[in-house]
Amino acid sequence: MTTPRDLLIVALDAGPGHPVESGDLSLALAGAEVIDLLDAGAVTLDDDRIVPGNHWTLTDRQLDEAASALVRERPYESVEDWLWRRGRGLSAAYLSALSAEGVTEGAAGGAAGGVRTAATERADGHGAARQRRRWNPFRAKDGQGVPADSPARRHAADRWASGEPVLAVLAAAAGIHGKATDEAPDVADDAVVTVLAAVNDAVMELEAVRQRRAIEEAAFDNIWRGQ
Repeated sequence: MTTPRDLLIVALDAGPGHPVESGDLSLALAGAEVIDLLDAGAVTLDDDRIVPGNHWTLTDRQLDEAASALVRERPYESVEDWLWRRGRGLSAAYLSALSAEGVTEGAAGGAAGGVRTAATERADGHGAARQRRRWNPFRAKDGQGVPADSPARRHAADRWASGEPVLAVLAAAAGIHGKATDEAPDVADDAVVTVLAAVNDAVMELEAVRQRRAIEEAAFDNIWRGQ
């Protein structure tokens, strides 16, 4: 199992009463991919730039796709830019993959399809206001998106119960059982800390865009009402 998969399973296990923002989750998943690529030795960080190593096939298909998507020319890509680029629709992609593998019950691949992505929300922050929606795979019928009883689910549950700091910080950033904070994570690896900080900053930027859009939408509605 990988950190992105564990993170998504934790999000699903939170239940229908705890929907999360698709954009927030996608940003956290993209950050989780970088952390696992660091752990695998597939990348290093030069300041905040993701420096690819020699590419080889990784055991996880989604992680291998992430490695293939790395910018391999100088000056390389910053962690922030990676989060926004790679994070586009990433929560839906991971949900589809887990469903296809039987890790979730039901064909939930399209459950998040109607929810706008982080990059789209960010781009729209300077344009017309739109309605805010939360990602909730439990909107689908017949248990779509519900984690099956499997070794993958038990692994994610054990990791979550242990309070493992990387997973806990990513989950908080995604809005799972908490909110992103400015507190320094209890992580010794400086590269991992850099990634976690970038995820936190990106999520807070996205929330600021949503708040600004909500204010613009309210002002627009007041104009139409003649107030």
